Amino acid sequence: MLKEERQAYILHQVNLHNKVLSSHLSEQMEVSEDTIRRDLQEMAQEGKITKVHGGALSNSFHVGITSRDVYSVEEKRRIALKAVQLIQDGMFVLTSGGTTIIELARLLPKDLQATFITPSLAAAFEYTNHPNIEVVMIGDKLSKNAKLAVGGDAIRRIREIKADICFLGINAIDINDGLTDNDWDVVGIKKAMIDTSKKVVALSISEKVNTSEQLTICPVDEIDILITELPPDAAPLQPYREKGIRIL
Repeated sequence: MLKEERQAYILHQVNLHNKVLSSHLSEQMEVSEDTIRRDLQEMAQEGKITKVHGGALSNSFHVGITSRDVYSVEEKRRIALKAVQLIQDGMFVLTSGGTTIIELARLLPKDLQATFITPSLAAAFEYTNHPNIEVVMIGDKLSKNAKLAVGGDAIRRIREIKADICFLGINAIDINDGLTDNDWDVVGIKKAMIDTSKKVVALSISEKVNTSEQLTICPVDEIDILITELPPDAAPLQPYREKGIRIL
């Protein structure tokens, strides 16, 4: 595979999953980790990605990011519009982070009166722009990669909440492998969010459907609703519907 092809593939994976691991890329492309590290270093110098220990992050994964910098923003906005319809006044709403969650925050009605609880620094920042929303930021050690509060204290606080609904921005979903991620700390936080919520909603662009990462969050039957930008009767979503998941 030529360098240009490798780097195009890397950029697509970073934009799709927000974070990539050098070891995983090495396996996928069947090249050495040294080759991947050189590619990541060059791409970081060109401003295409943010290089971190063991891999890379999408440049869109920052507080205050504008929609024009987000991968598949129109698809994520369509997902967010569907998700907003599930939120009612008086609800306790628990959310993860991620660019789809940010689009949801920006589309919330100005007259909505609800409590939003999140360990995500970027999501909390967006929620504060809404005049009638109470914002609860779950605190602990801040993951520099995920821009998310992680660790035992954050998990304990989340488990004390009885959320009416939980919105998860997800990294990958597969009918057999379930919801998966590539960050141990994020997996722990999302497991706690699922366990403490009455209803769990997974938000995913269709490119992430039928893909898997290395770490398991939960089986698909632990989510209640799956929202993509596709019509609910789209063929790729049929297996999830057969599992009893509501598709929007």
